[in-house]
Amino acid sequence: MNRQKVLVLVGPTAVGKTELSLCLAQELAAEIISADSMQVYRGMDIGTAKPTPKERQRVPHHLLDVVDPDESFNVADYVDLAAAVLRRLQVKGTTPLLTGGTGLYVDALLEGFLFPDTPADPRIRKELEEQAREDPSSLYAELQQVDPASAMRLHPNDLRRIIRALEVYRRTGEPISALQQKRAQHQSPYDPLYIGLTRDRGELYERINRRVDLMLEAGLVQEVAGLLEKYPHQPTALQALGYKEIASFLRGEVTLAEAVDTLRRDTRRYAKRQLSWFRRNKRIFWFNRTGLTESQLLADILQLWRDFAGY
Repeated sequence: MNRQKVLVLVGPTAVGKTELSLCLAQELAAEIISADSMQVYRGMDIGTAKPTPKERQRVPHHLLDVVDPDESFNVADYVDLAAAVLRRLQVKGTTPLLTGGTGLYVDALLEGFLFPDTPADPRIRKELEEQAREDPSSLYAELQQVDPASAMRLHPNDLRRIIRALEVYRRTGEPISALQQKRAQHQSPYDPLYIGLTRDRGELYERINRRVDLMLEAGLVQEVAGLLEKYPHQPTALQALGYKEIASFLRGEVTLAEAVDTLRRDTRRYAKRQLSWFRRNKRIFWFNRTGLTESQLLADILQLWRDFAGY
């Protein structure tokens, strides 16, 4: 099988993926495919650090502004849409540049086999564990509904595996049994070159703090207020980082200073989780941007890609 070559740029939030991806795409006449689970939502621009209209004019972008915040969207939806974009680019002979910080989306699209091994989602896991304490039999009943194949395989008292199966279902929208079957049959049609960006911790945290300041200056509070007015029932999208903290301020639960401190802290923690996820992929070529000039970084990545792509 002649697998499609894909340039992949990953790394934690605020590391500097956006500008570099634009420069790479322009050099390679590539088109950018976003791998960000929050940039798919319309109207969520500032808090997701979505590429600006001006930046999108420089290079064609895909999978931004796909659904409204009150619409459901999961990793399976993302894979379907991204695969369609990749097919179109392949027909055109255009280089695809996949970039973003949502490791689950990147792995699900390019490797396919990581679905059942998805790391725990603390929020979903906590909900299921609380349900297990209150009514353990309800978990098995739920599993029988959403994933009968797994329910037949598991004992009703095997709460650990039942919770795991339900966690995967709630996170991906697909039964773990179906994902395991896909994994067994999967042969990826893609041949990715993974580039990872990082920075020294102090510098990255300083950039995160600065990004939060810039978001506030750009009107983050007003953006969240408008979304809450339009979507008063607070769909899942508005529980995202940058939105839930400001929503707490707008509801009068905390001061703006407290909300901003929480946002900075939670963004730092998120960056650490992103790095932990990506470090599991031993195929990533890592570049520490601290002390590395933009021109040298660009030249090194372009040479890696040209060697990889054979031109």
